[in-house]
Amino acid sequence: MSLLPGGISEYIEAHTTMAGGMYSKIERETYLKSVYPRMLSGNLQGRFIAMVSRLLRPAKILEIGTFTGYSALCLCEGLAPDGRLHTIEINEELRSQHLAYFKEAGQDGVITTHYGNALDILPTLDGDFDLIFIDADKVNYCSYYELGLAKLRLGGFMLADNVLWSGKVLMEKDEKIDKDTRAVKDFNELVQNDYRVENVMIPLRDGMSLIQKIC
Repeated sequence: MSLLPGGISEYIEAHTTMAGGMYSKIERETYLKSVYPRMLSGNLQGRFIAMVSRLLRPAKILEIGTFTGYSALCLCEGLAPDGRLHTIEINEELRSQHLAYFKEAGQDGVITTHYGNALDILPTLDGDFDLIFIDADKVNYCSYYELGLAKLRLGGFMLADNVLWSGKVLMEKDEKIDKDTRAVKDFNELVQNDYRVENVMIPLRDGMSLIQKIC
C-alpha cells in the first residue's frame, strides 16, 4: 500500500537496497499461500525497519503481529549480541510457516514466539524493551500502545504501522467511518497528545509512526 503517485512509489522502490535472499522467498510464498498477502511489510518498509533496528542496536525487541515473519527477521538485523526478540501472533495456523523461515535464516535461537491474544500476553512479559513494533489488528491499537508503553524503557522507541490507513484517516466525523478507520484515527490522536512521548509520522507505504518514550 502506498499513497504516493505511482511513478514516485516506483522510483523510491528502485532507489532502496533490495534485501533479496530469504526475504524474497518469504514475500513470494506469502503471496502464494496467504489470504491477505498485503499484510506483509515488503522490501521498502522492511529495509526501514531493519535500519532503525541497526541504528538502535536493541537488546530486547517486541513485535505485536508476526504474520509470516518478514518484519521479525528485519528487526533481528539490529539485535545486540545476546539480544532477543519476542513476537506475538494470534493466528497459530501461521506457526509452521514463520518458524521454518526463522530457522532457515538462523534466527530461531533469538526469537521467542507467543501465540494468542496480545492483550492477554503483553501483561505477562517482562519490561525494558528497547524497541516495539505494532502491526496487528487496528481496533486494539490504543490498547497495544498503552500496554507496550508500560513495557518500553525510558528513551526506547516504538514503531506503529498503517497509521494512514489508505488515506481514510482524512475522513471527517460526519462521514460514515468504519471501526478500523476510527481506531487508527483514535490511535494517532492518542499518540499526538501524549506528553510521555515524541513522535514523527512518516508517509512510508501506508504510513508509519516512530515514537520515543521520553518520560
